[in-house]
Amino acid sequence: MNLKNLVIGIAIIILTIFVTFYGINMFFPKPQYEDFCNNVATLPKGCPAVCVPLYEIINGECVLTECGSGCGPDQINTFSDLNSCEEGLKLSDQKKCEIQNGTWIRQEIQCIKAPCPQGYCDTYSVCNQEYNDVLKLRARNVFFIALPLGILIIALGALVFGLESVGVGIMGGGVGTLIYGSGAYWPFSENWIRFIISLLGLIILIWIAYWFNRKAGKKK
Repeated sequence: MNLKNLVIGIAIIILTIFVTFYGINMFFPKPQYEDFCNNVATLPKGCPAVCVPLYEIINGECVLTECGSGCGPDQINTFSDLNSCEEGLKLSDQKKCEIQNGTWIRQEIQCIKAPCPQGYCDTYSVCNQEYNDVLKLRARNVFFIALPLGILIIALGALVFGLESVGVGIMGGGVGTLIYGSGAYWPFSENWIRFIISLLGLIILIWIAYWFNRKAGKKK
């Protein structure tokens, strides 16, 4: 293969990978983290610009705020009436965290001054889990599409295209597709699944290589 054909082959490899990558993502778009966790900590920013009288817990006491948040009481630090605020004073930090759909992370801390919370609230734990579940499902779908597609592309490059630069380029694109599909699902798979994936891909590629060389030998 001369230099010109080499450059053409490399270009075909890159473009084949682009076609498969963007084609798969067009039908199976990657979930966006912001769609799951963006509003957990930033919800108050979207509140109406109006004053709402609220009782707010300040330094362990219920204080009336004439111009509170337009979002209204959150039932954690702000309340609509005094009785609710006094009940809120009795809530533990862990209970407040659970109200926010968070996960309380326990810690043993020695403080000089009170209050001394023995932990912190991870408000992103639930949305993180939801995001990872959707990401795992999408990665599995991509894998089951990219694996046979990559093998098919390699077979087409080896068996259909007679021009060497085109055939090699298509085959290289198929290898890239295999790597993309396997890599997407790799972090979520067990070791035995990884072993089967690797073994299956190796067997199929070896078979294609032998079949292609036998065909080429018969033509000579």
